[in-house]
Formats: sequence, structure tokens, C-alpha cells
Amino acid sequence: MDSAAPPSTAARNPIVLIAPFFLWGTAMVAMKGAMPHTTPFFMAGVRLVPAGVVVLLASLLLRRPQTISRQGWLWIALFALVDGSLFQGFLAAGLQRTGAGLGSVMIDSQPLAVAVMARGLFGEHIGALGWIGLLWGIAGISLLGLPDEWIFSLFHGDTAWLTGGTALNTLLQGGEWLMLLAALSMATGTILIRYVCRHADPVVATGWHMVLGGLPLFGLSALGEVQPWQGLTGFDWGAIAYSTLFGSALAYGIFFFLAAQGNLTSLSALTFLTPVFALLFGNLFLAETLSSLQWLGVSFTLVSIYLINQRDALTQKLRQWMLAYGATASSVEPD
Repeated sequence: MDSAAPPSTAARNPIVLIAPFFLWGTAMVAMKGAMPHTTPFFMAGVRLVPAGVVVLLASLLLRRPQTISRQGWLWIALFALVDGSLFQGFLAAGLQRTGAGLGSVMIDSQPLAVAVMARGLFGEHIGALGWIGLLWGIAGISLLGLPDEWIFSLFHGDTAWLTGGTALNTLLQGGEWLMLLAALSMATGTILIRYVCRHADPVVATGWHMVLGGLPLFGLSALGEVQPWQGLTGFDWGAIAYSTLFGSALAYGIFFFLAAQGNLTSLSALTFLTPVFALLFGNLFLAETLSSLQWLGVSFTLVSIYLINQRDALTQKLRQWMLAYGATASSVEPD
């Protein structure tokens, strides 16, 4: 069963709940604006290591427990590899080859993986409406992320693009497959935080996993990337600073604090908000536009979030309605 403690007052605050996904969505846009002038692994390392130091300093100011057992360090090391090095590495490499909005959409397919793992490992209740909401969300991000011509072809029964290998070739040549690997890494990291927090404070563990996870990325940058920062402008450094301080330090600190105590399926479902913010700000700052199908996808994601996070209340109302309807129907039936 899920051993998470009841959520604190802060964890129930709507602004706190939404903050990580707003920050991730806007940071995606900021990163995309700076990517033409830098290299992916350098960007990923800068986004992690300084942010981790900030989180650790904040944990000292907040007087969070700093003691970590030997087993705790092993869990943090695994957490750092999966959610630090792999997630940020795949994210930065994939972002170079896809749009900020589309990149966010592909990453945010991870709530389904989180739900499956949380159900199997922690016994989290999902329910029929929860599964419907998750599938509805996947449909939404599919409308957001897949090319419109693919969707229209399916509507008309034309699957030549799929059976002929066009879809696979498109995904492999673009950054989408890297974004899917990033999604799986993040989903696994979300599950790992429950194990990590049995041996370390969640805020402290988040800081250390960012520092340790960022160091291999800096190593890869030093070995294979040439002049990763020489072409950066003042605006680019500002975008990197925003992505580091707000899109990493603050967003990850809040997210993993929430993940350590709340329902993972409900929290992860809010990740569907990230592409909405990314697409909105991508349109404002990077001139990335939305088609009619993508707007439909936005509405699907919002409906899915409502279904998942209100599934218990909606299920109870549905049961009450069915009981009331059954009672009314039986009262007019002949004896």
C-alpha cells in the first residue's frame, strides 16, 4: 500500500500544486530560445548543478534534516542517474530537434507510466474515472504533438504513413523519441522519490540528486562539445538563469516535496498542464502557433486533469445519482 503521509496544508494549496508545471512549461520556452547558441549537455548541466546548490542552501535555511544514511546515498545516486543525468540529457538533446511545445507534450506522456507503477508498487487507487482521465490526457497530448496530417489520415482510414514506416522514420529523425525516453526517466524518478524519502529529507535529496546528476552531463559536454557558452548573449544567460533557478531549483523542490507525501497519480496528472503553459508561452515568445486540432488537444488535457483529480468526488456523485435513479425507477414499477 501507499505509505505516503497525509498531504500538508501547503501541498493542498492550488498555487503550490500548479507552480511546478507552470515553471517547467515556461522554462521549456526559455531553454528553446537559448539552444541555438549553446550545446545540449552544457545546457542540461547548467540547469542542474547550480540549481541543486541553491536547493541545498535553501534546505539549510529551512532547517531541513541533513542526515543521510548509507542506504540513502545509494538511493540518491540512483535517483540522480535516472531523474538527473538521463532525464535532463534526453530532454536537452531532444529539445534541439523539436519545438518547445511539442517537446513538452512528448515529455508529459509520463503520467500514464507513473500511474501504472504507483498502482503496482504502492497500491494507489486509480479507479475507472482515473483510467479514463489518463487515456483522455494521452489523447489530448497526441492531438497536441502528432502532425495534423497523421491525425486527418487516421480519420479517413489512411494508414499508409504508419505501415510504410513514415511515422517511425519521422520520430527517429526528430527529437520526439528522445523526449519519450525523457518521459520514462522522469516517471521512474517520480516513483523513486518515495524510496529515497525513507532514508533522506525530500528537499535535501532533491538538491543532491541535481548536483550528482548534473556532473556527468558537464563531463559529456567537456568531452564532446566545442565552445558551449561562447555564443550565448545576455538574453540567453537570462533565459538560462530563469530555467535554472525557477524551472529547476524551485520547480523540482516543490514537485518532489509534493511527490513524497501526496497521491502520485493525481500529482503526475497535473503534468498535463505543462504543455499548455509551454504552448501558450511558445506562441507569445517563439511564434509557435497552434492548429485547431492542437486547441482540441488542450481542451482534452484540461478535461483529463479534472477527471483524474476529482475522480473520487465524481464517483461518489455518480453512485448517488444511480441510487437515486434506481429508487425513482423502482417506485414507479408495477408490483
